[in-house]
Formats: sequence, structure tokens, C-alpha cells
Amino acid sequence: MLKSLQGKTAIVTGGSRGIGRGIARRFGEAGLNVLVVSRSAADADRVAAEIGPHAEGFAADVSRPEDCDAMAAAAVARFGGIDVLCANAGIFPAAKLGEMTAADFDHVMATNLRSLFLSVSAVLPAMTEAGGGRIVLTSSITGPVTGYPGWSHYGASKAGQLGFMRTAAIELAPRRITVNAVLPGNIMTEGLDGIGGDYITKMEASIPMRRLGGVEDIANAALFFASEEAAYITGQSLVVDGGQILPESLGALEAMG
Repeated sequence: MLKSLQGKTAIVTGGSRGIGRGIARRFGEAGLNVLVVSRSAADADRVAAEIGPHAEGFAADVSRPEDCDAMAAAAVARFGGIDVLCANAGIFPAAKLGEMTAADFDHVMATNLRSLFLSVSAVLPAMTEAGGGRIVLTSSITGPVTGYPGWSHYGASKAGQLGFMRTAAIELAPRRITVNAVLPGNIMTEGLDGIGGDYITKMEASIPMRRLGGVEDIANAALFFASEEAAYITGQSLVVDGGQILPESLGALEAMG
């Protein structure tokens, strides 16, 4: 049982759908105040309403420094401080090399990696004043561990997040700010709507647990990193993938019987 996080304040970027929505809702259930951040004010407000009166929506493009500064200021003004940053905002458009443009690459890097730097920079003053904090980022198995055709820019951004994390963890340790990452595997979200049952079946067949993860699996990992029990953990990554990265080949899964 985790110690109570009642009254702590968390910012969740990319919090209006998918994994971000799951994290925001889970944090709300644990008693945290939650600033739900999305590019769409309506979407952010909708999730905040699902959480309840201790949550508020905020519209921001976290690839822009002024938006990140405004986001942090809003959390302090509404809730009195910032204890946790869940840097979850991310996109994953597919484009293979030879077709991918420089603009495609830059857009993914700005949304997935630049936004991490800007979000962390924006919350540092409040966390430093409070005497500590938790930064939890949503990376992926794609990039740091695996690859997938069409996602070289996405993979680069997710691997880059972990490089950022390790040095940030060293720099921020004297301020009692921890920096850790959750690496999701294949997670069932609304982003998979419409892709068809056959595709999902193939995805499940590549996972030893024979199922996709749920957003709650990622949210629970993020909540642990935000907890007092994780106070002595920093610069670490936790893979949450049902064992997907373990088999050396399809033959290993077939040998399961």
C-alpha cells in the first residue's frame, strides 16, 4: 500500500486521451490534484470533469516554451505548487525513410522530445521551492529496445528521452527531484480503434501474456514512480509490456505450446 498522495499536485501532459487520460484518472483516484494538459481545451476539460473537482483542464502546446511556462503557472495558481510532472505528450505518425520529410521528423521530435525538456524546465522553479518532486516520462519500448518500420523518428525521440532522463536525474538529485521513465509495450487505447481484429490478434500473438496491456498498467507504474516509496529511485526505466521484448524469435513463443 502506497503512502497517501492526498493533496499533492500533478501535471499530466497529453492527458486527454489514451495513456495520458489513464494516468490522469489514476492520479485523481489516488487523491492528487491533477492539471490535465492537452492542445484541446475541450478535451482537457472533459477529462478533468471525469476526475472531479480536484482536477482542471489546461490547453497548451508543450512544444512551445511559453505554453509550458503558462502550464506550470496555472498549476501553481490553482493548486499551490507542483509535486509531480508526468511528461506523457507524444505522437506517432508513420513514415518510412525515403518518404519521411524533414518537417515530419522535426514535428515528432518537437512533440515527443523537445516538449520533455521544456516541461521539465517549466516546473523546476516550483519543485525546487517545494524541496523536491517527481518527474515521470512516458517513453516506449520502440526506440530504446525495439524498432518498427515507419517509426524511425518516433524511436529516435523515445530513445532520446532516456538519454535526457539519465543526465537530468544526476543534475536534479541534489534538489530531491527524481526522474524516471515508463516504457509501455502494446497498450489498448482508442488509438487502435478501427485497425481491425486481425491486427490486434497478431499483436497479442507476439506477447507472452497473449494480451495487450491496459492504460491502467501504465498508470499504476507512473503512480509508483510518483510515490514516496520511490524516493530513492532515479534515472531508471520500467518496461511494462507483458514480456513482449523477451522472446528471441517467434519460435520461442511457439515453443510455449
